[in-house]
Amino acid sequence: MTVYIDPPIWPGHGRMWSHLVSDESYEELHAFAERLGSPRRAFDRDHYDVPSERYRAAVALGAVEVGSKELLRRLTGAGLRRPKGRAATGG
Repeated sequence: MTVYIDPPIWPGHGRMWSHLVSDESYEELHAFAERLGSPRRAFDRDHYDVPSERYRAAVALGAVEVGSKELLRRLTGAGLRRPKGRAATGG
């Protein structure tokens, strides 16, 4: 039961973003994101988008820092990957 975050290298809306995922469940991910103060609208299919200024707070709360490829590997290995085009229910 771990939550992972990749570096804030993803540009969008004039900011840089990280991805936050769980290797256990969407429920674990939503609970962590709530503690972090991330709004539910930041949830995108299988991850939360976290702005760079919240990265350190996520790590302080217990998110494990991994590279983007490792984050995707863990998400896929947990069976929680939802590629674009697949309907997402929000967990």
